[in-house]
Amino acid sequence: KTMLADLPTRCDVGAKRNSKGFRHSWIGYKLHLDVADGDIPVSAILTSASLHDSQAAIPLITMTSERLDYLYDVMDSAYAAAAIGNYSRDRGHQPLIATSDRHAPDRHAPGRNAEHAAERRRLARLGFETPEDRHFRQRSAAERVAGRLKDDFGASMIRVRGHAKVLCHLGFGLLALTAENLLRRATPPPQTA
Repeated sequence: KTMLADLPTRCDVGAKRNSKGFRHSWIGYKLHLDVADGDIPVSAILTSASLHDSQAAIPLITMTSERLDYLYDVMDSAYAAAAIGNYSRDRGHQPLIATSDRHAPDRHAPGRNAEHAAERRRLARLGFETPEDRHFRQRSAAERVAGRLKDDFGASMIRVRGHAKVLCHLGFGLLALTAENLLRRATPPPQTA
């Protein structure tokens, strides 16, 4: 609870770069999600839009660890910080965090990227896939849940003010999304004749 109290919750301006490198900004809040297999939201934190994703990682790990036992913390390169990886390991989890070459000191070393690309091609040619690679593909679950929350459950159409009201609207959307995904998993597929 102390960790959550330290996170900012005021309405402000957030910005990020999309996959094409263009800057996208908005006024409002940012929803941080922890998603389990099957696109089931497990934990959610609503913060100021300007909060960097990595600042919500440790509170999310803590919340989710209190709710269920799990093995992996799968995150994208925005969470590539030693403190997050160490905290995950201290909780008995294996952190699978994408690395970003943007801040690597030797990123401009001659042949560095060529060596990595050649190694990836060799592994792909052999059809080699590590368990970490397989688990890391699951990080798209959070993007799928966020996309469905925006497109199908009204998260992009919130017209209320205040942290508590926005959290309430998003909470109802998350509840409906979770119920739908749980029902989908519990319902057997139709039999074909």
